[in-house]
Amino acid sequence: MTSSPRFGLALGGGAALGAAHIGVLHALADHDIRPEIITGTSAGALVGAAFAAGLPLDLIEEKIRTATWATFGQFTVAPRLALLDSSVLSSSVALLGHEPRIEDLPRRFAAVATDLRTRASVVLSHGPLDLALRASIAVPGLFPPVAWEGRLLVDGGLTDNLPIRPARDLGADVVIAVRLYGGPKRAATRRPAAAPEVAPPPDVETLIIEPQLGQLSKWSRSDVPRIIDEGRRAADAALAAIQMG
Repeated sequence: MTSSPRFGLALGGGAALGAAHIGVLHALADHDIRPEIITGTSAGALVGAAFAAGLPLDLIEEKIRTATWATFGQFTVAPRLALLDSSVLSSSVALLGHEPRIEDLPRRFAAVATDLRTRASVVLSHGPLDLALRASIAVPGLFPPVAWEGRLLVDGGLTDNLPIRPARDLGADVVIAVRLYGGPKRAATRRPAAAPEVAPPPDVETLIIEPQLGQLSKWSRSDVPRIIDEGRRAADAALAAIQMG
């Protein structure tokens, strides 16, 4: 008997455009697709962690719709490091329990960051969840780097903004990847793909969903409802195309 494939979900970074991931998650639920492995970069790590933790989709959506810059950082007294102090994010992560760890989440999860010294991609699949998320969103100059096991980590989007390979490495047979920007716009493709800095895995099937977000703001919350809707529309179209094929 052939076992069912393990679905992985790779969520790309893109600041407020990350709200599109909420629409994608709703579409996957509608199609009865339940990813067991979640990887995320930057905004994708934030949404992915909440999903991996088993929070209800409606609650995740509510948090995204009401989020402001104060949700992720507050102005710091050390402007030479960054404009915002991301330690406030730990309060949001506390919603998942006292000092949650990545390896204890109900679904496999990894956040992607970048080693500031070596410029290499770093996949965080164990350890404190709040530090991993703070590292993954640490846009240089905006948020400070995060110390992690002897490294200084910053935004994962600098090296792997669409973490397909990490999902495959965690055991996914089929990866559904959500690209928020960059590259030509297509509804879906079944070929392997990844960020330009990372070689695509040659033998894993990948479905890429690319919401049409070009006219929407990645820095303002005003477009968040439209971004969510576009994520759902793009995912529905991509999944329908695969089913018809």
